[in-house]
Amino acid sequence: MNASLPSWKDRSQGQFGKLQLQVPWRSIQLLVPHRMRRKLRSKLRSRVSPSSSIASLQTSFSPMDTLRSLQGHRWTLYDFQYLLLLIVGIFSLTIIESAEPLTKTGIFTLLIFSLLLPITRQFFLPFLPIAGWLLFFYACQFIPSEWRPAIWVRVLPALENILYGANISNILSAHQNVVLDVLAWIPYGLCHYGAPFVVSLIMFIFGPPGTVPLFARTFGYMSMFAVTIQLFFPCSPPWYENLYGLAPADYSMQGNPAGLARIDALLGIDLYTSNFRQSPVVFGAFPSLHAADSTLAALFMSHVFPRLKPLFVIYTLWMWWATMYLSHHYAVDLVSGGLIAAVSFYFAQTRFLPRVQMDKMFRWDYDYVEVGDSHTDFGYDLASLDGDLQLDNDEWAMGSSSSVSSGSLSPVDDHYTWEGETLTSNSDLESGRQ
Repeated sequence: MNASLPSWKDRSQGQFGKLQLQVPWRSIQLLVPHRMRRKLRSKLRSRVSPSSSIASLQTSFSPMDTLRSLQGHRWTLYDFQYLLLLIVGIFSLTIIESAEPLTKTGIFTLLIFSLLLPITRQFFLPFLPIAGWLLFFYACQFIPSEWRPAIWVRVLPALENILYGANISNILSAHQNVVLDVLAWIPYGLCHYGAPFVVSLIMFIFGPPGTVPLFARTFGYMSMFAVTIQLFFPCSPPWYENLYGLAPADYSMQGNPAGLARIDALLGIDLYTSNFRQSPVVFGAFPSLHAADSTLAALFMSHVFPRLKPLFVIYTLWMWWATMYLSHHYAVDLVSGGLIAAVSFYFAQTRFLPRVQMDKMFRWDYDYVEVGDSHTDFGYDLASLDGDLQLDNDEWAMGSSSSVSSGSLSPVDDHYTWEGETLTSNSDLESGRQ
């Protein structure tokens, strides 16, 4: 019977032989600051590829890369944006009367083709919301009058007097001279149309990878939302009150350049008169897209260049003054446009906007990108202690992750993603933000 029992030596060897050394990653994570772990993760992953690949651009012409990207994409609720854009695009192309069916088909075909090639998709995919807004805005002029609601003529002047005690637009435009006309023309007639491109170029060079695509999406959806409000809540601008008083308005009336007509007279050319008379949305005073666009650009630029925030605030106030001086908007229109821009920006900042690293000057200096507002900003990450060495990879921006299309791996997950190849934007931000 004793022979059948294992000896003490055998039992001890069997027991201790099965012991496994477990590294206490939880304790290590408690001791190692969050930012130090980020840098360690960056160095470990940069061994696989150069850190500059996170800011690389796509050079592939193969549609198969796009198909693999779609196949590996993790679809979320945020992807319904493409269904919305498809609906807006079909509605706009259907209602536009000035284009032939063959022309509409050609435009749609070119758009699909541009999304199939990775080298063009990285530009056109983030641009889709802006393209949808421009197409929707142009198509508004073809919406039948019987489909539209009545035009509000009295509501904005009444709100102006209730909220501010006077018509600020009339006060600012009461004293006109050439110097003030030029000062108002610069932001309203020039900077408004070129600022988005200049801002995008600056942020592309100096901002974190993924900032420009997010700016384009936010800009496009914000503008589309503002135009929708203008369609369902049409209001007359200050120039209408100056010309017709509070008489009822109808959709047969043409637009008016208001103060910009003085710029045409000063320059001796027709820059604004004809264009404003043929405006697709004549009674789109509320909200002001000039105010919304300038506010959004100022907020994004302040995010990238926080030390220059006073400069961007001055530009926004300059734009707001110009819109009222030129009799294009009431003050209430500007406030509403600014609020829409602020809500759009802070929603994007909370969930998707890449965070700026103050020790980096150019986008090519980034070897890792964090997005949104995180609870881990205080140095220790106590929420991601899952018993394993995760290194907080849920906060990593999904950059150019295709070794086939980009030529090199980036220090992020090496899988094909639909949005991960759009100017190295953040492909899975929605799923990464838990």
